[in-house]
Amino acid sequence: MKKSVSVLGIITARGGSKGIVDKNIAPLCGKPLILHTIAAVHESKLLTRCIVSTDSPEIAEIAKNAGMDVPFMRPAELSTDSALALDVLSHAILFVEEHNKQRFDYVMMLQPTSPLRTGADIDACVSIAAESDADSVFSMKELPDFAPQKIKTIEHGEIRPFLMEESGQSAPRHKGKKVYKRNCAIYLTRTDLILQGDQFGRKAMAYVMPQERSIDINEPVDLELAAFWMKKLQISR
Repeated sequence: MKKSVSVLGIITARGGSKGIVDKNIAPLCGKPLILHTIAAVHESKLLTRCIVSTDSPEIAEIAKNAGMDVPFMRPAELSTDSALALDVLSHAILFVEEHNKQRFDYVMMLQPTSPLRTGADIDACVSIAAESDADSVFSMKELPDFAPQKIKTIEHGEIRPFLMEESGQSAPRHKGKKVYKRNCAIYLTRTDLILQGDQFGRKAMAYVMPQERSIDINEPVDLELAAFWMKKLQISR
């Protein structure tokens, strides 16, 4: 890295969930889901500090037993389905500032629902931020078969274009630009921007992860897919 930056990692792991009951501690390859993210944190060499933000005593206990810092219990109003990530991160930042007198250049949000993220992925994002002086860095994945013309809506059973017409033939996949989306594994943003309610800033940089490690756990089938790739890639933690 051209320069060093201080980074506060925050594992956001509330207790409730709808798609999967107790999702953040659902079993994956014999371990609660959150432990795979904690393992990646322990692998990282560039995180300055990492804490867990949770409202669940069970999650807090699991995290502490795995060597994680759980300095507070998240307030109930920040633990609902409608709570904003920015508010959760701001709460953690301000707590650490007030109680530990620590201020960090960047904040990295790490969700337990991305279990195939590694310490090397975390450190790569920190390095990109340091070298490019970025406002934010996000992990991304390529959308390999995406063309705007293929996106449709259905009205009364009839297929309609959502963005643009296909002009009488199916849009060829090889002619378009490569496109990407955030894979939800790593969100790195300047601390002052988070406190201003901005997660992106003006200069957002990308870190591209492979499809097989970009799994985001939302439904039970995602756990099965993650278990398959963990075994296939021989990831043991």
